[in-house]
Amino acid sequence: MKEKVLLSVLSILTFCSGLFAESIGGFWKSMDEESGKARSLVAVYEYEGKYYGRIIGTFDDNGIKIDETIYSPKSRAPGVVGEPYYCGLDFIWNLEPSGYKYKGKIMDPREGKVYNAELWVADGKLIVRGKWFAFGRNQTWLPALERDYPKGFKKPDVSTFVPVIPEIKQKDLE
Repeated sequence: MKEKVLLSVLSILTFCSGLFAESIGGFWKSMDEESGKARSLVAVYEYEGKYYGRIIGTFDDNGIKIDETIYSPKSRAPGVVGEPYYCGLDFIWNLEPSGYKYKGKIMDPREGKVYNAELWVADGKLIVRGKWFAFGRNQTWLPALERDYPKGFKKPDVSTFVPVIPEIKQKDLE
């Protein structure tokens, strides 16, 4: 009898574990879905119960080595008011758990477009889905490994991050 009760409890817990979101926090390497090359290092961090994503480094065109970091930014985001640097930019915001996913907003800082976002962890990878109505596309991000960072790079303390939601440039109507 005890074995049946224990088995039932374990079965219920196993089933319910898929209903709750696994934490998405950490450092991730975003990958270009077409070329398969690494594009950026992103810190996904929690602030006041919601998750945000900040670019902390970008890779060169070959996707092999870090070209710039939050400590030495170079390139700017033309689709955002003030054209801030890509490195240091919060481009994912207000993610809240919804079942096994987190839902919020994601921005294309180059184009200045904001989409609904869904993020979740599957097989140790972060699935990032940008959606516009029923249409969307997924990217699979990999956990950032020590070899992904430039020599001497100090990972930022994400507990000190305070999100800054970017303001998108309004396109001129023709």
